[in-house]
Amino acid sequence: MPTFEYAPASESRAVVDIRSTYGLFIGGTFVAGTGGIFTTVNPATEEPLAEIAEASAADVDAAVKAARTAYTRVWSRMSGSDRGKYLFRIARLLQERAREFAVLETLDNGKPIKETRDVDVPLAAAHFFYHAGWADKLEYAALGPDPRPHGVVGQVIPWNFPLLMLAWKIAPALATGNTVVLKPAETTPLTALLFADLCRQADLPPGVVNIVTGAGPTGQAIVDHPGIDKIAFTGSTAVGKMIARSIAGTRRRATLELGGKAANIVFDDAPIDQAIEGIVNGIFFNQGQVCCAGSRLLVQESIADTVIKRLQRRLATLRVGDPLDKNTDVGAINSRRQLDRITELSAAGEAEGALRWDSGCPLPDKGFWFRPTVFTGVAQTHRIAQEEIFGPVLSVLTFRTPGEAVAKANNTAYGLSAGVWTEKGSRILWMADQLRAGVVWANTFNRFDPASPFGGYKESGYGREGGRHGLAAYVVTGEGA
Repeated sequence: MPTFEYAPASESRAVVDIRSTYGLFIGGTFVAGTGGIFTTVNPATEEPLAEIAEASAADVDAAVKAARTAYTRVWSRMSGSDRGKYLFRIARLLQERAREFAVLETLDNGKPIKETRDVDVPLAAAHFFYHAGWADKLEYAALGPDPRPHGVVGQVIPWNFPLLMLAWKIAPALATGNTVVLKPAETTPLTALLFADLCRQADLPPGVVNIVTGAGPTGQAIVDHPGIDKIAFTGSTAVGKMIARSIAGTRRRATLELGGKAANIVFDDAPIDQAIEGIVNGIFFNQGQVCCAGSRLLVQESIADTVIKRLQRRLATLRVGDPLDKNTDVGAINSRRQLDRITELSAAGEAEGALRWDSGCPLPDKGFWFRPTVFTGVAQTHRIAQEEIFGPVLSVLTFRTPGEAVAKANNTAYGLSAGVWTEKGSRILWMADQLRAGVVWANTFNRFDPASPFGGYKESGYGREGGRHGLAAYVVTGEGA
């Protein structure tokens, strides 16, 4: 049969104006930092994009003071309805500048433009719209008597969803009356800095949102600062444990959204074609760099061969390459460091006896790339079945009974998410009750909504983000003050 190749359909970079250098956003203005300088690069080409200021402890202190001043003089005194107006304005501006944010996110992160365009930016705007609606209704949210803001919130976000994670953190904080000091990941700071410009465009009072860039020491300075009343962190379990230890015994509170090793469970009565699409979306969306990725596929033994063959056939159609091309399905890995970890764990899977398969698709000469990969013959004890790879690598295990599926799914240190594929509603409800996961999807995967809380158990952290439950983390009440 003849094959028809896709014609290139690259999104233009002209919509984005990337400055050569960026400072810190403190007190409503960009200022030069007192620390060093680092460079952010395009993961798809290794092209330097901009030089970024690395915030020192003194810079963090200045940001916290600016946030405290804004909190005491303006933001905490403002009515909920007025705060909501600012959030609505930010949401609308995100929609107006959606193309600019999408292109910049793709350049700095490496994910395909169709993901930033169709998922990341619209969801970020949706979170601001949703929380704007809550700003004047907190007393009716069943949060407890007299819900009040903590004060100054320190927020540290990861590189896999830079803009979306910013929205998850900032929107509920502002809606509940807190002010913010936020640190984006060192490899993906650009959309956070563009958001700072958007805050100025929205006439947000100076100091309500402060953005300090840098690596681990900058994040540590936020966590250690005595002027921070609450910490919100999304990232690795190891860092989350360090944060929990550092604030133990203090009055400061934290929400921690950490790693995951989700099981995507397919029963023999599942709609297989639909399940295949859910499996692909579950692990290859954003190159598998998703904390709730369905990185373990549990397939009922009687249909395992069929599912694997159809999955391999589907993976052969995925287009890996230029993230700015609208035809691209799988983009670049975010950094050399992350690529090295994916490579190491994949090699460990082969060494431990699992069978590795990938489509053999060509990869670009420059950049950080890894082919979508499937391992079969995986045992529960294999590293690829236990450790979070955070890449486009799927481990396939089999089961015979629902009880065995639950036992294998729960046999992990994590407890963030899971998926169940079956036509039986009663089985879905039973599985959801048995699985130790904060989110359980039924006949779908990786679906998010601002009104739905997200979070995990065990080493996946604690606290919830999104929905009414997510608001609770940003207030103290008459009972808890």
